Amino acid sequence: MEKVKPTLTHRQRQAQATRTLIIDAARKLFLQQGYVATTIDAIGTEAGVAVSTVYAIFRNKRGILGAIREAWHQTSGQRELFQDAMEASDPCQRLALMAHATRRQWETGAEMTAIYQAAASADPEAADELATALRGRRTGLKRFIDACAPDLRQDMSAEQLLAILFALTLPQLYEELVQTSGWSPHAYEEWLTETLQRQLLAP
Repeated sequence: MEKVKPTLTHRQRQAQATRTLIIDAARKLFLQQGYVATTIDAIGTEAGVAVSTVYAIFRNKRGILGAIREAWHQTSGQRELFQDAMEASDPCQRLALMAHATRRQWETGAEMTAIYQAAASADPEAADELATALRGRRTGLKRFIDACAPDLRQDMSAEQLLAILFALTLPQLYEELVQTSGWSPHAYEEWLTETLQRQLLAP
């Protein structure tokens, strides 16, 4: 049975709209000026809201950074797509769904990656968040490898298979093929699907 979403009050809708304005303004300024150079005052001005409102909602720039990351997760649908890949019964389809999830992750996340890398270079706590996110990504991919184990190559260890999957799904590879070399996201997904199936599946 489909869950019915609660109806928001006018005040809640206003608060949600204000939050979105601030997130969008911060994302724009972080990309244009850099994370370090962007001030809370500038974010408030760009969003058209009082600086005190920005502080009240997010407390600091790291709070805004986390909200941008969460908005990215929701936009990409990567969590749901990853779960679809985990639950598929056919091994070829599983890897095709993993390729699609990866494409959506980086297709919508190029800005997020750039913002986090800039933030991590100057803010130790942002660097810790980035390191935690990378560890979480590896943990998720390990779960995927473990779930697929009966259908994967037997001449390599689980750690080796995980290393291949981790490397082939890095954002840097997406950037090189799509942003630098001019591939379409669809071409990247097709290539990744074929490569994952060839490299990971048992013959």
